[in-house]
Amino acid sequence: MKRVRGTLIDGAVAVLLTYLITTATLDPPGPAYAGPAAAAWLAGAAVGLPLAVRRRWPLPVLAFVIAAAAAATAAGVVGFGVIFMAWLPVALALYTAATAAGRIAAAFALAGGLAAPAVTIVWLYLRTGVTSADAQGSEVPLWWQFELSLVAVILAAAWAVGRLIRWRRALQAESARRLARDAVADERLRIARELHDIVGHSLSLIAVKATVANHIAEERPAETRAALQTIEKTSRSALVEIRRLLDVLREDDDPAAELAPSPGAADLPDLVERLRSAGLRIDLELSGTEELPTAVGLTVYRIVQESLTNVIKHAEAGRCRVTVRAGDGTVHIEVTDDGRGRQPTRKRRGGQGLIGMRERVTMYGGRLSADTRPEGGFQVVAAIPYTAAEETV
Repeated sequence: MKRVRGTLIDGAVAVLLTYLITTATLDPPGPAYAGPAAAAWLAGAAVGLPLAVRRRWPLPVLAFVIAAAAAATAAGVVGFGVIFMAWLPVALALYTAATAAGRIAAAFALAGGLAAPAVTIVWLYLRTGVTSADAQGSEVPLWWQFELSLVAVILAAAWAVGRLIRWRRALQAESARRLARDAVADERLRIARELHDIVGHSLSLIAVKATVANHIAEERPAETRAALQTIEKTSRSALVEIRRLLDVLREDDDPAAELAPSPGAADLPDLVERLRSAGLRIDLELSGTEELPTAVGLTVYRIVQESLTNVIKHAEAGRCRVTVRAGDGTVHIEVTDDGRGRQPTRKRRGGQGLIGMRERVTMYGGRLSADTRPEGGFQVVAAIPYTAAEETV
């Protein structure tokens, strides 16, 4: 639609310039053209009408109108005193070529555009011998220096504006590419964080369960089997999530790219079920999480996942409570345990996880605190604002 509108505008401009060039030739301020009117109309059409397709073929159109304007000027089918009218289409074509062509082609276009009038206008005045003294009733000075200078200024100005427009478009294109690269970098960083959470959580849980199974394999085979089932479920879940994230990096037309939905608050019961063991009791309370936006639900899931991973790895807790309540535009998350609280090992090894949780919460303008409880144990509390009408992704 935009191209059709541009072609229609160019067509209207071409017709208008054809009319103006022809009338300027037949009724100039200096000596009138003595030839047939049909020749004036033909010269005007040859110079003006090609502008209708200047956007599609900028360089061929420029070459054609330069040749047509030069031929009309050399043959005297122009209006003395307003010869610049015959070169206005050249100026417009030169502007288009300057915006579309590279540096070398644009330089040659300018050189050709200036050389043609420099030769033909001087040739016309020398051939006809017309001067201001010969045409005392002329409304403008009849000097080839004046006419040539005016044409040269118009052509050079059109070319300069075209190059300026091309430069600005190049800056805008570079800015758009930079924004696209930044968006890709942000997405890769998000994927890296997701992989950190998935791998860190899953491998930690697998290591803990494998250790448990190794120590009780002979004495308590039932618990060993439960630990192995947890390892199996966790590893399968981790593989699915890692595959989903890696598929994001594939081409859109890759038929093997099958994206699974991102985990959210609704997946927390399955997460808790995988983490429960004979030595750790996890109580889960969910309220109002059904309408959470997908992105916020993923953040809630990752915060609870990281918190429970830290409980299993570092707290030596017997009981843990997870509470997630959403309402009034804020989702509150609380994970508490009755373990040994903040220890040097926990602080050192859990620091990156806490940093990741803080970054997720801060991204939504929320708050997160993680510290020991006065009555013992450790507590993670987060509040994340959200908009109920937010689009899901």
